Amino acid sequence: MHTVSHSSPRPSQRRHQLFAATSIAVALLVMGIKYAAYLMTGSVALFSDALESIVNLVTAVAALIAIRISMQPPDRGHPFGHHKAEYFAAVLEGALIIVAALLIFHEAYQAFLSPRTLDQPMAGILVSGVATAINAAWATLLIRRGRAWKSPALEGDGHHLFTDVITSVGVLIGLGLVVLTGWSILDPLMATAVAINILYMGYKLTVQSMSQLMDHAASPEIEARIKDAIRANGDGALQAHDIRTRTAGPLTFIEFHLVVPGEMSVQAAHDICDRIEDAIEKELINTDVIIHVEPDDKAEHKGAVDL
Repeated sequence: MHTVSHSSPRPSQRRHQLFAATSIAVALLVMGIKYAAYLMTGSVALFSDALESIVNLVTAVAALIAIRISMQPPDRGHPFGHHKAEYFAAVLEGALIIVAALLIFHEAYQAFLSPRTLDQPMAGILVSGVATAINAAWATLLIRRGRAWKSPALEGDGHHLFTDVITSVGVLIGLGLVVLTGWSILDPLMATAVAINILYMGYKLTVQSMSQLMDHAASPEIEARIKDAIRANGDGALQAHDIRTRTAGPLTFIEFHLVVPGEMSVQAAHDICDRIEDAIEKELINTDVIIHVEPDDKAEHKGAVDL
C-alpha cells in the first residue's frame, strides 16, 4: 500500500493574536464602564452585568493563550500540530458563561429578598448603553472573523461577548420599565430572565466545543466538495472509498483509499494522487490529505466514489 500525504500552508495567525489581545482591552474598558453604571444606580441587574464582564476578561485572556499555543508547529510529541488548543479555550468560555449565569441568579435572588430603590436610573441606562454598543460591535466582528478564519477561540469569544450584549439589553429594558412603572421587583426579574438565556448559550457552546475535541467530521457540504474534487481529478483510478474527515481549528484532515488497476506503476498512481491533492487544496484551504493507494482487488461495493 502506497501512502501520500500533503499539508497546505496555513495563513498567518498574527491577526488572530491581534484580535485576541484587543479583546482583553475591550473587556477592561467595558467592565469599567459597567461598574460605573452600577455605582451610579445601585441596580442588581447592572451589578450582575458588570460581574459578567470579569468573566469576559478571563475568557479573552484564555483565547489569546490558546491561539498562541495553536500556532506552534508540529513536534515529536504532537505530530499533527496543536490546533485543538483553541477548542479548550472555547470549552472554558462556555463553562464561564454558565458560571456568570449562576452568579446573576444569586444576585437576583438577593434582590428579590431585599428590593432596592435605584438611584439615577436614566444616567445608569445611558452609561451602560455605551458599554453595550461597544460590546455589540466587537462581538459581531469577532464572530465574523472567527468563522472566516476557522478560529474556534475567536468565534467562542465573540459568542460569549454576544451573551453579554443580550444581558445588557435585557438589563436596560428592565431598568427602563422600573423607571416607567416604579416597580423595583422588575430589576431582579429581568436579571433572572437574562441569566436563563445565558445559561442555555453557555451550554450550547460547551457541547459544540466538546464535539470538536472528539474529532467531529467536516460538514456535509465540505465532504461533498471533497468527493466532487476526487471525481473530477481521479482519471486513471477506479474508485475512492472510506473517505474520512476531521477538523482541528482551521485545519481539515482528509483521508481515503484510492483503488487503482493492479498493474499500474507506482509513479502513475503517485501522479494521480498529486492531481487529486492539488484539486482539494484549491477547493479547500488549510487541508492535510492522506491517500492510501490500493490494487483493484481491494475495491468496495458500498459507499465508494466510482471514478
